[in-house]
Amino acid sequence: MKIAAFNVENLFERAAAFNKPTTAEAQVVLRNTARLNELLEQPSYAGHEAEILQLLANLGLDKSDRGNDAVQLRKIRGALVKRPRDAPIELVAEGRGSWIGWVEPKKEPVNEIAVDNTGRVIRDVNADILAVIEADNRPALNRFSRDVLQRISPQGVPYEHVMLIDGNDERGIDVGLMTRGDFPVRDMRSHIYDVDDNRSTIFSRDCPEYAVETKDGEMVWVLPNHFKSKFGGNSQSSRDRRKAQATRTAEIYETLRNSGEDLIVVLGDFNDTPDAEELHPLLQMTDLEDVGTHPDFDLDAFPGQGDRTGTYGLGRPNQKLDYLLLSPALFERITACGLFRRGAWPGVSPKRWVVYPELVEEIHVASDHHVIWAEIGD
Repeated sequence: MKIAAFNVENLFERAAAFNKPTTAEAQVVLRNTARLNELLEQPSYAGHEAEILQLLANLGLDKSDRGNDAVQLRKIRGALVKRPRDAPIELVAEGRGSWIGWVEPKKEPVNEIAVDNTGRVIRDVNADILAVIEADNRPALNRFSRDVLQRISPQGVPYEHVMLIDGNDERGIDVGLMTRGDFPVRDMRSHIYDVDDNRSTIFSRDCPEYAVETKDGEMVWVLPNHFKSKFGGNSQSSRDRRKAQATRTAEIYETLRNSGEDLIVVLGDFNDTPDAEELHPLLQMTDLEDVGTHPDFDLDAFPGQGDRTGTYGLGRPNQKLDYLLLSPALFERITACGLFRRGAWPGVSPKRWVVYPELVEEIHVASDHHVIWAEIGD
């Protein structure tokens, strides 16, 4: 069987910021948005007034709640600001208790060529078990499997089993699972309600557990995940949350192991590098093994391009964010493993890897993330 993880960065609709001409422009918008929402959650805005007003201006929210082409201000009750006609914008809310609202991304359709390239990637990877990160929702994931995979070529066979449990992210970027017909999902468990000692939700999306039956009747437990992002700055709260997510995921894994399960996969976008302390509970404190350390791991890059071990962007070592971790019983059965990069932007000069001929501009990418995969023998 072949197992893979792919952060598709939404299938049909994504945050408008991601449709900007370059990744750098998108990151500026996302950083500003994340920082502003972080400040708006503070009990008191005292001492943060100037930064809040500057961030509002950066996002076009000093003129209107409709903001710029990428974000808008959503108000439920109360007021955050006052915009006099002939005077500068004023911050009227004193803190979180003064109003209810937030800054949210606007959504746009994903570039049509990018949609098709995402389909080409999923078709060509041809995993039996595919974890899909940042999927819009289950109907969209099912429609993508049914319509796009068949549209791009006769070889694009839809997945018979498509599952996604709505998670905690209000932007609708969840983790899902697609499996072939002879790999049915037999059981599932959600962890959206898991909380820490402060009663705060642990997972940004979810860490679902899926029990997938193989053609040979074995039961493989698959745990897709998407840890807290660094967008908006790698704040201490961001690092703490990623560590809490890694810790809880490790606990879920150990619970499965202690119950007698030995065929377990933990995979997805962990948003940090292997040496990050935040990931130690999962990478260092369990017996899970990263397929990226396998001696036969295929980097899928041109010779002479350096150590392209990263799974994001241009594949630099400090861009390894996506993982496929296997329990020892599965790791020892690996027959092949690696990255698949044909749908990712290879740079301009030199190009780092082979891409689809339809990928002409950066906006055509299937995703900024690369697929990580492994084939498991009997």
